[in-house]
Amino acid sequence: MRHADPSRSTLSRWLLRLALTLIAVAFLWPILWMVLTSTLTKEQAASGMGSNVPIAAMPSQAARNYADVWTDPSVDFPLYLRNTLIVALLSVVGMVLSSAMVAYGFSRVRWRGRTAMFTLVLATMMIPFPVIMGPLYVIFSKLDWIGTLRPLWVPAWFGAAFNIFLLRQFFMGIPRDLDEAARLDGCGHWGIFWRIILPLSTPALAVVALFHLAYVWNDFLAPLIFLTHRDQFTLALGLQLYQSKAGNTPWNLLMAASTMVVMPMLLVYLLTRRTFVQGMSGDGLKE
Repeated sequence: MRHADPSRSTLSRWLLRLALTLIAVAFLWPILWMVLTSTLTKEQAASGMGSNVPIAAMPSQAARNYADVWTDPSVDFPLYLRNTLIVALLSVVGMVLSSAMVAYGFSRVRWRGRTAMFTLVLATMMIPFPVIMGPLYVIFSKLDWIGTLRPLWVPAWFGAAFNIFLLRQFFMGIPRDLDEAARLDGCGHWGIFWRIILPLSTPALAVVALFHLAYVWNDFLAPLIFLTHRDQFTLALGLQLYQSKAGNTPWNLLMAASTMVVMPMLLVYLLTRRTFVQGMSGDGLKE
């Protein structure tokens, strides 16, 4: 029996690491460029960052850029941040609760037509948002919701097909013996759901919350359609206000604002990456 050459195995690992590093740099370069551009003056950002940019002046210029973004009267960043946080909080809570309840019905409750209904729910993933954009606008217009934040968070309380699928698969991995033990203690479906399923499904619920938080935080099309007043804008719409058709866009301020929008999501992922990996791999029950 031939043994593997240790030197060849080591070379393969180093080549793999080099390839992964190059891929990581390629993905991180736009973010790095955005952060570096946010430390320049308007003229330097417009002409392109070259070797003539003094590195020592970057921190002080960056502080001015971020302060200008925060206090800009024409682009009310604190107000747009507040609107985004309101929509994100209400949407995430609604999405997690509604998707979990529907997933419980598909995974732990036996009822006639369950498979067909679950297939129908999955089929809704094939429908892109632009297809239902018009009907949604008509519905929200009849409800007199256009120009309010409600069209951005109320639909989240009716679940989403992908999140329902993800939670259903996780719930099916929880032993049914726990359900039987809970029933012996007098619990019904609601008791089992709240006391057994949800506490054991924290990693999967965290994944759903992170996915939907990222979606709401970066959503541009829905706020563009349903919001009509500047004082209701979200951060995604606020960034558009920095762009100028006359060609004098302040790229340093735009990149500073973009950095302030992107960094919270990066921070949330870094703080929850372990739970995120557990939820995606289904390892939450093994600990």
